[in-house]
Amino acid sequence: MTSKRLSGVIAAVPTPVTETGDPDIKRFLRHAEWALDNGCDALNVLGTTGEANSFSQDQRIALMEAAAGSLDKARLMVGTGTPDLKTTVALTRRAHALGFAAALVLPPYYYKGVSDDGLLAWFERLVTATADAPIDIYLYNFPQMTGLTFSPELAARLKAAFPQRIIGAKDSSGDLDYASKLAKIEGFDVFPSNEAALSKAEAEGYAGCISATASVTAPLVAKLWSEPTNDDALEAASAARTAISAQPLIPAVKYLTGKLHGDSGFEAPLPPHMPLTSAQKAALDEIPL
Repeated sequence: MTSKRLSGVIAAVPTPVTETGDPDIKRFLRHAEWALDNGCDALNVLGTTGEANSFSQDQRIALMEAAAGSLDKARLMVGTGTPDLKTTVALTRRAHALGFAAALVLPPYYYKGVSDDGLLAWFERLVTATADAPIDIYLYNFPQMTGLTFSPELAARLKAAFPQRIIGAKDSSGDLDYASKLAKIEGFDVFPSNEAALSKAEAEGYAGCISATASVTAPLVAKLWSEPTNDDALEAASAARTAISAQPLIPAVKYLTGKLHGDSGFEAPLPPHMPLTSAQKAALDEIPL
């Protein structure tokens, strides 16, 4: 099996929606192409920023098909994790069939307090059920959302058990000490969610970052990736992230995406997320992007 290992700046791109709440394919592709042309090495499609878990399986597949049909598949990671194994298997198999470089998989997040052995068993079933569709799998660690953490010990066990399939992790915990421990696992590619971590990528062994805010700050973040010791690049990228993150993140990224393209049709989030207030928009308008 030939692995298409991803690295560098990966933007977690938003999913514009139509008035009926379906993915707006035309607008999605417009922004995805912009991100790939303006500093992003790859894209994370249908992640948290992409509101994946607010869409049905059919809606997710429709967006996956559109992305794979129009973008460079070797530069695409797609979220396929759901609480149930059957849907996760189906989405992961479809990702492989469409030629995505990798699948980003959440743990089965409804049940809390489960053991590492239980999570290992769940991922073992996923890997077994997709053995003939051997797409690279990245673990998605986001305990603030899932209530579960991939312990470094569990990540190491998964890597050892499935070295050709479990490739690495996206860590959205914000805990760089934790991310550093993951990065010490041999052959395990770790992507923190904060682009400021790129200044420490070489020292800590990070493969890059997977960031929501990079979806609109791609040129700034690309400069930091290429010049990790550039203090001005670090300051600019960090300041932009801090200012964007001060507002509700998904609506903020969608608003700034619309502003970037001069098209307010990008802005609408799906409930339970709400549109930004005028004051929140005014705060984001102050960010020098």
